[in-house]
Amino acid sequence: MVALAHSHLPPQADTAEFEADVVEGLSAGRKRIAAKYFYDGVGSRLFERITELPEYYPTRTEIKILQDHGADIAKLIPAGAALVEFGSGSSKKARIMLAAAPELACYVPVDICGEMIEQEAIDLRVDFPGLKVLPVTADICRPFELPPEAKAAPVRVGFFPGSTIGNFEPHEAASFLRNAAQILGSGALLIVGADLIKSTEVLNAAYNDKAGVTAKFNLNLLTRINRELRGTFKLDTFEHHAFFNRERNRIEMHLASLKRQKVKVAGECFDFRAGETIHTENSYKYSVASLGALARGVGWMPAGAWTDADKYFSIQAFTYAGEPSKP
Repeated sequence: MVALAHSHLPPQADTAEFEADVVEGLSAGRKRIAAKYFYDGVGSRLFERITELPEYYPTRTEIKILQDHGADIAKLIPAGAALVEFGSGSSKKARIMLAAAPELACYVPVDICGEMIEQEAIDLRVDFPGLKVLPVTADICRPFELPPEAKAAPVRVGFFPGSTIGNFEPHEAASFLRNAAQILGSGALLIVGADLIKSTEVLNAAYNDKAGVTAKFNLNLLTRINRELRGTFKLDTFEHHAFFNRERNRIEMHLASLKRQKVKVAGECFDFRAGETIHTENSYKYSVASLGALARGVGWMPAGAWTDADKYFSIQAFTYAGEPSKP
């Protein structure tokens, strides 16, 4: 669970895409809605609360790894490199890397929410006056152009923290890594944060907090549909379900209907059976070896890995050697 792809597109395009995706997802045999639609204003604030919960370890654990091992990670970054952060949003984690690697030529935060990264850039220029901060508004899952200063750097270093890679299906994660390689170019370095496989109890607790914030976050998706797509969801007839699917090494989040009912969205009617769910998110968990295997398959070679003492989370570095040729 991460702020994956902020749905801050232009309002008209956003509403049209949101409606099309929700109608298609609710029409499917197994109902689903993309996790990116969690992040309206309320959803984004709820997510920030989630990151501070005692049960939710990923954010604070990744930050500690960066603080403890930032100098070692920075040894892999050549002087004059450009640091490109995919899906940056908040610059909290990037600041640790920027402090650890002071000889960077520039920092390029990339996010679909241009307003947020422009504001972050203003603050970063004050705190890092010798650094060129060059925000790019783009969808990180699609090709985009880097600023000329980043293209001119001898090496481009990708930074992809937050275990966002876990929100992709494995084939989507491979596509992202392939796209990152094309954007960053030959000789690139990529630094990725990934949540690790661990006990079911720890994982389930992280997504079922005692304060119920994650449940509110999940149910807020229905509130958003009601508000923006003329939905008739009754929140008290749905409940939050989250569990670790060990067979697929992923946390699944669902919204389960507590009774048989009909719901209207965007003028269309959808039937729910009692117990039927809307699948709202997957969060895949990796081992260092399994993420390394996925990366090698598209040309990224492992160059280093760092974990916390409990081995809950990892930061892994890869260098791009070119995608293996098919036999």
